[in-house]
Amino acid sequence: MSMNDTISDLLTRIRNAQRANKDLVLIPHSKIKFAICEVLLNEGYILALDIEGDSKKSIKVTLKYYEGKPVIEYIKRESRPGLRVFKSAKDIPSVNNGLGICIVSTSKGVMTDKQAKENNCGGEIICSVS
Repeated sequence: MSMNDTISDLLTRIRNAQRANKDLVLIPHSKIKFAICEVLLNEGYILALDIEGDSKKSIKVTLKYYEGKPVIEYIKRESRPGLRVFKSAKDIPSVNNGLGICIVSTSKGVMTDKQAKENNCGGEIICSVS
């Protein structure tokens, strides 16, 4: 089966797993998906990240909860295959008045909106998380 938007699949798997109060979620591996999960880990939205398998790798994401509620309240895909969203460094939006993050794919790698503004590099707005 061919999948057009694998990043949207990643975000949907995380969203559905948290709604079902799961501790772990397995996601098919790719470099961009692993980079997005690393940003979520560094920002404190997930607990742990691990790669499993030899021939068919998968990313094992340990989800984070606070007082029984998911830490990720909102996760939305911004740029999609049918409508790519590119912004310059000064036009990158802030999410939830700075309380959330916007994950940006730049020429220097995948990073948050704050890091992209500090490095003065724009790029494709992948998703918003709060």
